[in-house]
Amino acid sequence: MVKIRLRRTGAKKQPSYRIVVTDSRSPRDGRFIEIIGHYNPRTEPVTVNIQEDRILHWLTVGAQMSETVQKLLKNMGTLDRFARLKQGADLQQLLAEAEASRTKNTEEAETQPPKAKKKAGKQAEAEVTAQVETAAPEATAQVETAKAEATAQAETAVPEATAQAETAASEVTAES
Repeated sequence: MVKIRLRRTGAKKQPSYRIVVTDSRSPRDGRFIEIIGHYNPRTEPVTVNIQEDRILHWLTVGAQMSETVQKLLKNMGTLDRFARLKQGADLQQLLAEAEASRTKNTEEAETQPPKAKKKAGKQAEAEVTAQVETAAPEATAQVETAKAEATAQAETAVPEATAQAETAASEVTAES
C-alpha cells in the first residue's frame, strides 16, 4: 500500500519534516517514492509547503494519508479540493485556487507579530508577577492587622452586650 506520510529531518530536538510518498512497509526515514512537500512545526506560524498537483495525483491513484498529513491537508484546504476533483471539477482551476490560497496565507504570516514582541510580552508579565509577589506580604500584613482590630472590637462588644442583656433581664423581673 502506498502512503503519504512525514519523514523526519533536522537536528536533534529541532525537527522538520518532509512529506513523502512511500511504501507502507518502509521505515519512517527509509526509502521513499517521491518528496511532495515540507513541514516545519518550529516556525511561527507553522510552515507547510506542498506540491498540490502531486498530492492530488497520488490521492487519485489510491494513496492513503497518515493522520498528521491528513490534518495538515485539511487545514490547507487540499482535502476539500480533492473532494471537488472527485466530483468532476477542473484540475487546473483547483490548482490555481490552491496557489491563490498559498499566496494569501503567506501574506497573513508576514503581518503577524514577530517572536521578539512575544518575548517583550513575557518579560512584562514576569515584571508584573514580581510586583505582585512583593506586594503580597504587605497585603497579608494589612489583613492580619484588620483581623486583630476586628477581634479586639468583638471582645469589647461581648461584655457590653452581656451587661445590657443582664440589665434588661433585671428590669423585666422588676416589672413582674
